[in-house]
Amino acid sequence: MAIRPSLPVIDADGHIFESDGDIYPYLPPPYRGGAILFATPFFPTLDGFHRQAQRVTDGRAPVLEIPTAEDWLAYLDDANIALSVLFPTSGLAVGMISDPTWATALARGYNDYFYDRFLRLAPQRLKGVALIPLQDPPQAVLELRRAVTELGMLGAILPAAGLYEALGHRSFWPVYDAAQELDCVLAVHGAPSLGLGLDRLHKLIEVRTLTHGFSQMTQMTSLMFEGVFDAFPRLRFAFCEAGCGWVPYLAERLDLEYRNRRVQAPDLHVMPSEHLASGRIFLHTELGERGLVRAIDEFGEGVFFCASDYPHEPKHEFPEAVEELMARDDVPESAKRKILWDNPIRMYSLDAAKLVAPAEKRKMTAAARQAT
Repeated sequence: MAIRPSLPVIDADGHIFESDGDIYPYLPPPYRGGAILFATPFFPTLDGFHRQAQRVTDGRAPVLEIPTAEDWLAYLDDANIALSVLFPTSGLAVGMISDPTWATALARGYNDYFYDRFLRLAPQRLKGVALIPLQDPPQAVLELRRAVTELGMLGAILPAAGLYEALGHRSFWPVYDAAQELDCVLAVHGAPSLGLGLDRLHKLIEVRTLTHGFSQMTQMTSLMFEGVFDAFPRLRFAFCEAGCGWVPYLAERLDLEYRNRRVQAPDLHVMPSEHLASGRIFLHTELGERGLVRAIDEFGEGVFFCASDYPHEPKHEFPEAVEELMARDDVPESAKRKILWDNPIRMYSLDAAKLVAPAEKRKMTAAARQAT
């Protein structure tokens, strides 16, 4: 399963499978110890689809692995991944929670569980982004500061769907101000399909085709025209798990509307495509997608990153995708290196020196084993 051993990779978006039972002991008062909480799922469901049931009817093997920190480390070694940044699964529905008080308690409980069961056990190889309760922006600021300064998180998730307001809304600006001060990333991540106008689609294949792209188009448009990228010029954003082929299309639409109606966006001071090429708005790419070539041409090589999505996807798919990227002759070699290594380091503000040494050590250990 190993990829090219001379080119270790940073996995910018892996996942854990958190459960209500995992988080329960970490909930703050008054919820801690209240077993009645198990009568209702802690997080809302992503939508009306039971994804594992659908895998069964599709003839695909259900996701069976619920990896621990030790399992994750074994996978990183097998796939020559130097480091993975982990996101939640059920927690991707955090924006759909209606009760700000519960959202605040659950975010704190999740972050403490996540730190205790994963991040503290392998701080050089497993990193994470926090959940924050955007339903209550002042509490979101407090939790962001705690997660970054006390728990070592690299930033926080901004739900691409579920919140009452789009992400450009002024109520969220204190969160952006704090993130800029903390020099951490804010990662826009989709998953839920509710509220995206997809109600008339009744098959998961239809919904999954559109969910991530639609939700991220909406949020990027809001952040752009509400002036967030102008107001916070040092703040880094990441748009996760939707690929990048949609971004040149949207950039062209954004530029067109800005030329025609810029009076409606008084807080946006440059063409939207200039922001997207600024090097601080990072974009996920599938390593085999055709749209990557055009996206690089539009926005440069320095804004793309890749993701394993493990364990949502089988272990073998990410190393195979890296091999596919390395074999492509339409993507410059310099861009490949940046996608796999340089860009996620800059996006997450990682210490490259601390990453290279363990990777090289593992390489030398493997070579020594082969020699014997």
